Amino acid sequence: MRFRILVKIPIVAFFLLMAIVSCSTDNVDDSVTDDGGLDDDEIVTELHAAFAEFNSDATTIYLDGSNVVIETTGLPNHETVYWGEGNELYIEEDGVATTPSIMSSNNNATTITVDATPDLTGNTVATQLNTIGIAVSGASIFNDQEGNGALDQAAASLDWTGAHIGPGVYHYHLEPKAFTNDDDNLVGILLDGVFLYGRRDYPSGDYPTDLDESGGHFGPTPHNPDGEYHYHIINEVYSTTGSYLAFAGPYQGY
Repeated sequence: MRFRILVKIPIVAFFLLMAIVSCSTDNVDDSVTDDGGLDDDEIVTELHAAFAEFNSDATTIYLDGSNVVIETTGLPNHETVYWGEGNELYIEEDGVATTPSIMSSNNNATTITVDATPDLTGNTVATQLNTIGIAVSGASIFNDQEGNGALDQAAASLDWTGAHIGPGVYHYHLEPKAFTNDDDNLVGILLDGVFLYGRRDYPSGDYPTDLDESGGHFGPTPHNPDGEYHYHIINEVYSTTGSYLAFAGPYQGY
């Protein structure tokens, strides 16, 4: 035999209880969803305008939830000695101690996933070897290191736009003059989801004077006149290269 226990609540107590529940509900922050996330106004629903500048022949870029996925063949859309003789984009560069050509490398393709909205509230993070970002050309961006040492030891192998091959992928260490040369042009995006621009500020055309340790600051860009945090190539010649480091770090957007 089953028993049911009935609890009788006085009518006054019932309405008092309902009023407490109602007040508690009214005080809930509408900006937080059931899963603890931000409200719909904070959800990224379209790609940043800067992605329109990326080489569409080399890159496929799309949103995946709160992330942006960038798939690239790693094949740049500009001339370099590293294309190898016979390629239409090959140029002779006397004095460059070439490593293998782009087409002889079998692992140019790279995929990175970045936050659609960089988290600028945490600690800075040092860059590591290999790909630290993707340039608008579709090729990788590397930091200021070569193997286990400084970039100086490999400077002789850098082409006219501050790039070479090794390990495997064609990548930029220095200001990529093929698409930014002492200007405010877009260079690419780094692994923390922050965009990298050339040495000059937008819209003034001056060299920024308020950059942090990463070469970043908050301000307008050609793709966001309202302003956002972004990096610049720092206007300081690197060592004996006669050019400027693309990015040495640390990241600010993790």
